[in-house]
Amino acid sequence: MNVHPMNAFEKFSNWLANKAYWVAGGAIVLMMLLTCADIVLRLFRMPIPGTYELVCFLGAIAVAFAMAHTSNEKGHVAVSLVVRMLPKRIRGTIEVITNIFVLILFILIAWRSVVYADSLRASGEVSLTLKMPFYPFIYGIAFSSSVVCLVKITDIYKSLLKVIGK
Repeated sequence: MNVHPMNAFEKFSNWLANKAYWVAGGAIVLMMLLTCADIVLRLFRMPIPGTYELVCFLGAIAVAFAMAHTSNEKGHVAVSLVVRMLPKRIRGTIEVITNIFVLILFILIAWRSVVYADSLRASGEVSLTLKMPFYPFIYGIAFSSSVVCLVKITDIYKSLLKVIGK
């Protein structure tokens, strides 16, 4: 049985997006647990130091790591009322163009995130309360943006198939 390379690529990008989605879910659960624990402990005048920082870091993880799955599930906002009425090939062409723009955007986000994380790592910048370095979280954004790129490549391939009529 011959497996098409694009099928394997799509399977891999879907797998990565799914794993990233679980990381995002874990970050949300940790945010909730941390916030609840801090509230309860504040009643006893024992707040958790750095809760605000940790919740911010976890929020960044939750948003960044959910992007690929959202893109995979077509969960983003799309204005497609007019596009739906167009012929299949024209719809495919519009999808190719928009997916290429999205791919370029996320390539830029991944690239600039790596550059920014490198500069933060080199400067040794850390958070105020917990003295946690920022750069691992920025690398996480770069990684998750790269996973979105993989998802967009498969979307472009599928849209091109519509354009050529397959």
